[in-house]
Amino acid sequence: MNATPPEVTDPVRSPELRTAHLFAQFVEREASGVPLPGRSTAHRFAVLSALGRRDLSLARLAEGHLDAAAILHELDDSLPTEKERWGVWAARPPGPGVHATRSDRGWRISGVKPYCSGARSCTHALVTADADDGYRLFAVALDHPGARAVEGTWPAIGMAGSDSLDMSFTDVPARAVGEVDGYMLRPGFQHGGIGVAACWLGGAHAVAAPLYGRAAAGQLNGHAAAHLGAVDMLLHTADTVLRQAGDAIDADPFDVREEARVRSLRVRALAEKVCTEVLEHVGRATGAGPLCRDERHARAVADLTVYVRQHHAESNLAELGRLATTDFPAASATTDSANVTNPLAATGPAASTDPAANVANVANVANVANVANVANVANVANAANAATAANADPTITAAEAAR
Repeated sequence: MNATPPEVTDPVRSPELRTAHLFAQFVEREASGVPLPGRSTAHRFAVLSALGRRDLSLARLAEGHLDAAAILHELDDSLPTEKERWGVWAARPPGPGVHATRSDRGWRISGVKPYCSGARSCTHALVTADADDGYRLFAVALDHPGARAVEGTWPAIGMAGSDSLDMSFTDVPARAVGEVDGYMLRPGFQHGGIGVAACWLGGAHAVAAPLYGRAAAGQLNGHAAAHLGAVDMLLHTADTVLRQAGDAIDADPFDVREEARVRSLRVRALAEKVCTEVLEHVGRATGAGPLCRDERHARAVADLTVYVRQHHAESNLAELGRLATTDFPAASATTDSANVTNPLAATGPAASTDPAANVANVANVANVANVANVANVANVANAANAATAANADPTITAAEAAR
């Protein structure tokens, strides 16, 4: 007898439909209450992290909408209106891409933009495109018949609910937002990159939930307890750095001190390392059980594995290494031997305003994994070789890296 597959009666069980439903609820009920960068930014990051704990695909769409609001406010002195759901579509991998032309009818865009999260649930998007005078950002209403999602271009398992299809544009009206290269040169570009890291960290908390649950139930053996100790230390450290990064942005929202790029690189690199190591620790501590029998955990692991790969691994670390050398005073080269033996005496300038500049001072309880294990450039990418230089794609631009 042939078995008949059960009918799917709940359309919200489809990952993209489920996420679209949650995204619409977030925009309607919560988005307007989230502060812009520079105004209680730590709270903004906490909201994004909480969304990541709940559902990373939802966090991806919510972060895009909130980032669009911040960009519009910074470059256009405007904000999304009620019931508008925005995305920021700025990926620029190799290929023809999207081009903008200007005529007496105004700006029009044509081409294909990949990785457009919320392709079928956003009503508007900020889209980057090449124009005759340079690389520009455009606001686009997606109800135009020339804007359509390309079916079958997002077959991913992880982040399936983000619905990150390619979008095809054919002579679609567009409104220029800011000046040429304004999207990437504004201070908020770096602040927004940390917002993405906040989502990653929320996902890491979600992945760790079964391990914390076993601890609460008194079901940890010695090895699992050691793994949970490492996970707790990593998450606490990253959460602390994230909060202080928000405070630093509030203190200098326009990046007068020119610390935003280094701050963003440091926080994102730490968040990526924490996520990678949390995935490893939880998997080794809990085994296959939660991955096979806990749908929410399995989805959290798959989603975080994909989402955190927006960090460009050694490419970003190399940039950080080049920039970080300017942060240490020349006098550090002549530090006396008494200070060399004290790891807290040679951690860099005491007056630094960058919360991620000195992880040992941010969270030095039990040396917080000895700093060398938390954010040592030489070891940042050794967790399961998650992102070796051979796998990093050097052709993707900084705009996509920060998204």
